[in-house]
Amino acid sequence: MPDLRLPSPGFGLGLRPDHYQDLLAAAQPVDWLELISENYLVPGGKPLHMLDAVRERYPVAMHGVSMSIGSAGGLDDAYLRELRRLADRVQPLWISDHLCWTSVHARQLHDLMPLPYTDEALEVVVRNLRHAQDVLERRLVLENVSSYLNYRSSTMTEWDFLREVAEQADCLLLLDVNNVYVSSVNHGFDPLDFLDAMPAGRIQQIHLAGHSDNGSHIIDTHDHPVAEPVWALYAEACARFGPVATLIERDDRIPPLAELLDELDRARREAAAVTLRRAA
Repeated sequence: MPDLRLPSPGFGLGLRPDHYQDLLAAAQPVDWLELISENYLVPGGKPLHMLDAVRERYPVAMHGVSMSIGSAGGLDDAYLRELRRLADRVQPLWISDHLCWTSVHARQLHDLMPLPYTDEALEVVVRNLRHAQDVLERRLVLENVSSYLNYRSSTMTEWDFLREVAEQADCLLLLDVNNVYVSSVNHGFDPLDFLDAMPAGRIQQIHLAGHSDNGSHIIDTHDHPVAEPVWALYAEACARFGPVATLIERDDRIPPLAELLDELDRARREAAAVTLRRAA
């Protein structure tokens, strides 16, 4: 299939208020930043002021957590219009959200709920994605989520469902390598099966993050450094998809910026090592 991806900006970090001052005080060795869209859907004030200042120095991508792309009742058009206004303001590299549902009867659950992988759910997601892309006038980038349960009604695997969504809605994909690993442990599948099913020409971005190991299961908590098995899976992803924009996520127990920059350097080294092996 053709390569539909936008040019990769390189290696980035999630934009968090803890690091505003460091990012603005001096140029940091980070190629781009990813903002949580909902944090800036406000009419004014400090969040937008800081975002404008950051945007002058670094390219940014927008990452949403409440589009609820799997909602059977359709999407919130008011939310989409707000998202469009923010995109017009910051001119992001791209806009992403999650393959999940987050609301019911217009009430936000503040969690990323997994979908049943059925033909009916596929139809809903594709319809919603097409509508969102029409409003935003750009391809969306859709992320796989971590999950902790399976639906008995599912008739296909998560990776087959995600591939079908991407192709039918003509969107791009955000491959969260940590989420693939978390779900593979929780559900007992081979994570390489997931990677092998992904359409390389649609993998726009990769997420790396930490998780919490509870013995019988693991949870995507974004409050630890990237784990060694996730680094190994990232190398496998690089071997399959080439130089893809890569981002380190951290949302709790946020360390000093220097610590995250060290992790980002490891991502660069891991990707570079794969590139050298492919060229040999």
